[in-house]
Amino acid sequence: MTRESGRPAGLDQQAVLLVAGLADVAVSTLGSAVGTLRGLLRRSDSAELAAQAESELLARGRLVLDRYAAVPPAHLEILARHALARKGADDV
Repeated sequence: MTRESGRPAGLDQQAVLLVAGLADVAVSTLGSAVGTLRGLLRRSDSAELAAQAESELLARGRLVLDRYAAVPPAHLEILARHALARKGADDV
């Protein structure tokens, strides 16, 4: 599928080239990931490494849940608490 000089490629040819490029990126990424995985499996401290990875993932999960699941207090509620605290401080 070579492109002749001076002729623009058709949409079907561009789609094929795009898919081929994406497949090449996926294969090279997968090959790199497999190589990294093999290196990790050869380590003598793989159990400790897995335990550290698990604790790190748990900590990251807690951070995500704290960031997105917790509802922040209402703005007017905060202002009311400040007003009550100020009123209490003025009375004393």
